[in-house]
Amino acid sequence: MLTPMVAGGVVFPGLFLLSKSTLQRLPQLRWEEADAVIVSARLVSSVQAIMASTAGYIVSTSCKHIIDDQHWLSSAYTQFAVPYFIYDIYAMFLCHWHKHQVKGHGGDDGAARAPGSTWAIARGYLHKEFLMVLHHAAMVLVCFPLSVVWRQGKGDFFLGCMLMAEVSTPFVCLGKILIQYKQQHTLLHKVNGALMLLSFLCCRVLLFPYLYWAYGRHAGLPLLAVPLAIPAHVNLGAALLLAPQLYWFFLICRGACRLFWPRSRPPPAFQTQD
Repeated sequence: MLTPMVAGGVVFPGLFLLSKSTLQRLPQLRWEEADAVIVSARLVSSVQAIMASTAGYIVSTSCKHIIDDQHWLSSAYTQFAVPYFIYDIYAMFLCHWHKHQVKGHGGDDGAARAPGSTWAIARGYLHKEFLMVLHHAAMVLVCFPLSVVWRQGKGDFFLGCMLMAEVSTPFVCLGKILIQYKQQHTLLHKVNGALMLLSFLCCRVLLFPYLYWAYGRHAGLPLLAVPLAIPAHVNLGAALLLAPQLYWFFLICRGACRLFWPRSRPPPAFQTQD
């Protein structure tokens, strides 16, 4: 177990530092540190998402029996990804810190900051990203022990499907980068927004009904009978995982409405000339 976790602890922070250094030092780029940090964090998130969804696809398609079949990649990648969630909490804080600095709330010239400013930034970060931080903490403190210990080698198919929920993450990251650099008007942003909406709906929201349907087909039960046939704590866990996905999907839908159907500005008032 230790080897995959150590590897993840090296790969994700290492990729972040490599990307940040490259963006800052390449003569063709020479990005400011804030831009390099934010884009590098998005890049690492996208790489992790591609790796997770690929591993999930391999596992889910390899397990013909959805309960008993096993694949070595399910436990290996779960252990490998644990350091990512810890790293990403810090990476998100760095992004928040640099955005705060860019807005002029901190001195870039090394001047002393007001007492308590760092704590104020940290509180602002936790307030803004509370749900995401809670999600990452739950993945490390709850989902990881459950997947390694409680499953006892069963249900690799379901774990593989859960890993494929990361399919939407690269589109989310690209969308945030385009918004940050004021590219909302471009065709790329609109196409990416449509792909983000579709992938999030299919791979995160509809994932849970699909898992219930897959178990029902395995057990010979109709979909609506599955919640009554499985333990209550499984239904509770699924509901807790689904709730933030529904909230984030609502935010994505609201953003899509603003993107594709912007509110028309009221016509200017008619002015008479004397």
